[in-house]
Amino acid sequence: MYRNKKIGIVVPAYNEETQIERTVKTMPDYVDKIIVVDDMSKDRTAEIAKRLEKEDNRVLLIQHEKNGGVGKAIGTGYIWCRENDIDIAVVMAGDGQMDPDDMPGLLDPVVEDRADYTKGNRLITGEAWKKIPRIRYLGNSALTLLTKIASGYWHVTDSQTGYTALNRKALRMLPLEGIYPRYGMPNDFLVTCNIYNMRVMDVPIKPVYDVGEKSGIRISKVLFSLPMLLIRLFFRRMIQKYIIRDFHPLIFFYALGFVLVLVDIYLIIRLSIQWISQGFAPPMTALAILFCTIMAMQSILFAMLFDMEANRDLRGK
Repeated sequence: MYRNKKIGIVVPAYNEETQIERTVKTMPDYVDKIIVVDDMSKDRTAEIAKRLEKEDNRVLLIQHEKNGGVGKAIGTGYIWCRENDIDIAVVMAGDGQMDPDDMPGLLDPVVEDRADYTKGNRLITGEAWKKIPRIRYLGNSALTLLTKIASGYWHVTDSQTGYTALNRKALRMLPLEGIYPRYGMPNDFLVTCNIYNMRVMDVPIKPVYDVGEKSGIRISKVLFSLPMLLIRLFFRRMIQKYIIRDFHPLIFFYALGFVLVLVDIYLIIRLSIQWISQGFAPPMTALAILFCTIMAMQSILFAMLFDMEANRDLRGK
């Protein structure tokens, strides 16, 4: 136990035969249960986990009958923790990229009831720029900005990190069966936490790379899918939080901003056609574009400010 709290570690694993043993064996002594969720690996991950299960009574292996994705594996571990009275569920990937020495920093705000959900932040220190591959660093930064808008947690950075801690209240309240199964899981989960008014806090952690891990993320596959997911998540949160559960006038500002953007696009296309076909741009059309652009920017920025204010109390302390 850690400060009288029962700690369960969820270890999603897919083809981690080279890393899973090191990940499990470096778990701190205060960890009560280590739930290794094998997502139908094609290598010896499950075989090694079974041996570890026999050697350490804290280890529990759960095997998926078909590959469901990292989010599905985390959801399986969360559900086990919920049903077995775990106080805090920590997620540590099976690839060895998460330092166990950073765990107390994630646990303390949850134990002290300063946050419901803590997540690691690798970008706070200058080490991240030096250690994280450039393309992943830049992609993470772009996704972090989009996730701030989609999730309403404007103070949260490094949205793609998987090193997290979740308290008992959240385990019982959140719809864990509906967790997004693939690589957009951290983004989807933050949106769900915001809808349910969970307090979220960033905690500095060390970026760990070049320890034998193999990334399963294909940039070409997520380049368009994750931004599209974030757009859907944004509208889901707006509807669920600010219309269905409690109405907020920021909806009007976002709606006006988006309508003006559409009108702006139409006017720009019209002006371009007239410029090409007739050789001149109608002054009134140009003024209308300028007006729509300014008003759209103002409406959307006001909506964002209202959103920041509405979620101010969800910042962990």
